[in-house]
Amino acid sequence: MDHDIITVESDTLTGAWPPVLIGFLLLIVVGGLTDIALDRPQSWFTAHIAVEVGMVAVSLSFAVLIFSRWRRSQQALNAAQASLAATARELAERQAERDVWRANAEQALAGFGLAIDRQFTTWQFTRAEREVALLLLKGLGHKQVAASLGRSERTVRQQAVEAYRKAGVQGRSELAAFFLADLALPGAGEQSGGQPGLTAS
Repeated sequence: MDHDIITVESDTLTGAWPPVLIGFLLLIVVGGLTDIALDRPQSWFTAHIAVEVGMVAVSLSFAVLIFSRWRRSQQALNAAQASLAATARELAERQAERDVWRANAEQALAGFGLAIDRQFTTWQFTRAEREVALLLLKGLGHKQVAASLGRSERTVRQQAVEAYRKAGVQGRSELAAFFLADLALPGAGEQSGGQPGLTAS
């Protein structure tokens, strides 16, 4: 709700018309005071003076009110723009990090992909089962796999079950473990006192 209010205020009070309106109201204030001064009234308790003073007071009050809200809206807009710029920079940094990682790991990923494909061939996966299994390895759920491949969720589940049967595993976690269980960081095995983990190539 507060976000909506700030958005409305930003839309209505950050354009060109608030300064113009404030200037117009201040012009009325100056004009009213000038008129009173030029009239040189004998008494300050006349209807004419009361109207002039009331007009000046109302105009000045509206000018102050519009200025305060306009300034608040400008500050809110500047803060939102700064936050958006910071978010954009952070996203750009994350994208750059991902691009660098992909570039550095491209050869290893290609080799890992070939190793997975060869294992799928050994298990005699059909093309449909290969597609489903690969997406499951990437962490997608059955519903997401179905949406990605344009198939029904029931069909995807059946293909996944058949792939698990051919691979001799009980589910996605065991399928992932088959490929990743021996994956280790360089030197991790020596540090723990065991044998180094195997890496896919």
